[in-house]
Amino acid sequence: MSRPTPRLARLAAWIAIPAALVASGLVVSQASYSAFSSTTANPTSNWTAGSVALTDDDGGTTADGSTGAAMFQATNLKPGSTGSKCIAVTSTGSLASAVKLYSSSYSTTKALGDNITLNITQGTGGGFGSCTGYTPAQGAAGAVYSGTVAGLSTAATNYGNGVGTWATVGGTTPEVRTYQVTYTVNAAATNAQQGGTAAIALTWEAQNS
Repeated sequence: MSRPTPRLARLAAWIAIPAALVASGLVVSQASYSAFSSTTANPTSNWTAGSVALTDDDGGTTADGSTGAAMFQATNLKPGSTGSKCIAVTSTGSLASAVKLYSSSYSTTKALGDNITLNITQGTGGGFGSCTGYTPAQGAAGAVYSGTVAGLSTAATNYGNGVGTWATVGGTTPEVRTYQVTYTVNAAATNAQQGGTAAIALTWEAQNS
């Protein structure tokens, strides 16, 4: 087979250049055409956490109610002494929750805490200033704790072992539960308890369910 002459080779090269330019022009031309399109979208999503919130009517302003008034400042007690007070706890949380009662800051001298019994019930009506109108819930629903001050200090020390059966439903309407606390000094307390002291703090805590 004969080889092309230099003249034919140059001619073929000149022919190839315009052909390449035409081909590239076709590619650019085709790429510049508009394309039909369509979309659909979902509006911006938002997330907001719910809440659990408790207050009581003892005038407290801190989480543990330490600036409020104590339920009892009982002095000059003797065997058989007794007293009763109420406190209303309000839930304003948006989430359903379980509310438990537990104790803290327990102290005693001369074993007085072992000789004072507490009977705590829950119900409706009344409040911190007065138990007038208080009605305990029926049966087990009304029972919260019955035992000594010393016993409460070890039996209910945090939410996990707290006492009470109040289940809030949550929402925008406040829910109120009244607790009545009654103390009684052991009628069989001895001279060993004279001048003794006992102290305990009560905390209500809600956790969403």
